[in-house]
Amino acid sequence: MKKTLIYTAFAATAVVAVGIFFASCESNEKKVEDAQDNVKEAKQDLKETQRELSNEYPAFRTEGEAKIVANEKRIAELREKLNKPGKAPLDEHRKKKIDELEQQNAALRSRLGDYEKQRSDWETFKREFNHDMDGLGKSFEDLGKDNKN
Repeated sequence: MKKTLIYTAFAATAVVAVGIFFASCESNEKKVEDAQDNVKEAKQDLKETQRELSNEYPAFRTEGEAKIVANEKRIAELREKLNKPGKAPLDEHRKKKIDELEQQNAALRSRLGDYEKQRSDWETFKREFNHDMDGLGKSFEDLGKDNKN
């Protein structure tokens, strides 16, 4: 009786193992098909993104370049004002700030030009670039204010 029970348990285990083996084979085939579908969808998304980028980037770049050129004009105007005789202690401080603004403006120009080569996430790049450009604009405004009360 014990032998019959052992043989039955062994046979049941073997059937379950064979069933799992065949089920896993089907699963792998299904996984391959799903992966191929995912690759096709990703390629399609990439093509759509590239089309959007090719339509949107040139206008964004033109707008960004215009802002950078406007910043360069503001820097030139600030340097001209700085060269006028006036308050010497503030002039040195403002000169350093103007130099920093000029470096930030150059960095923005470089990032704008480098994006076309790198092609990272467009939405993230656009959001960060606009944020930095706005921050630079605020720095210009703050530099022009006299903080004396």
